[in-house]
Amino acid sequence: MGAAPGNGSSDRGLRVLAADEDRAALETTAEVLRGLGHEVTSYAIGAGEAAEQIARDDPDLAVVVLHDDDEHALGLISELSEYASGPVIALLEGEDADFAAGAAERGIDACAWPVTPDAVQAAIEVAVRRHAERRALEQEVEQLQGALERRSVIERAKGILMERHGVGDRAAFDLIRDHARSTNRTVVAVAQSVTDGHGLLPRDA
Repeated sequence: MGAAPGNGSSDRGLRVLAADEDRAALETTAEVLRGLGHEVTSYAIGAGEAAEQIARDDPDLAVVVLHDDDEHALGLISELSEYASGPVIALLEGEDADFAAGAAERGIDACAWPVTPDAVQAAIEVAVRRHAERRALEQEVEQLQGALERRSVIERAKGILMERHGVGDRAAFDLIRDHARSTNRTVVAVAQSVTDGHGLLPRDA
């Protein structure tokens, strides 16, 4: 882990949910997080309860504290990674390659050891950055999928009109475009109407 950021870091002042089964370990972690300027709520909870707390608190960051029970911590990570809208990190008392590998498989964004202010803040910075990059990639994929779906609808509509009216590719698209303009609708909406059978556009539309 790198050095902790300066006081101007944008990763300070986060709303953090800290979770594990050991209350004493949680309180120690909460003190470290509060000392870094974060607003912390901590819960000694099981994996089945994590989703409810995430839904209630909607934290910017979720922190799993590894104490004695690896499986419990990994279960929490799985639950939090699935339901949390923000990144998830794990705090370890020492380096544990097996646990880190298991946590990575379950969607962890970063691990920190030992639980010192520098290590914790550095892990938060890594997690926030990775999570933002992943969300940006997911949005890009969604946009690409949406564009491909829109193109597919238009192509299907063009094929229907080409067969119905005996026109070429360009003329079929012009029918869709001109009807969209005259009815103040989008090209995709008109194309969807055609593919749904609601409107086989007349050639003079």
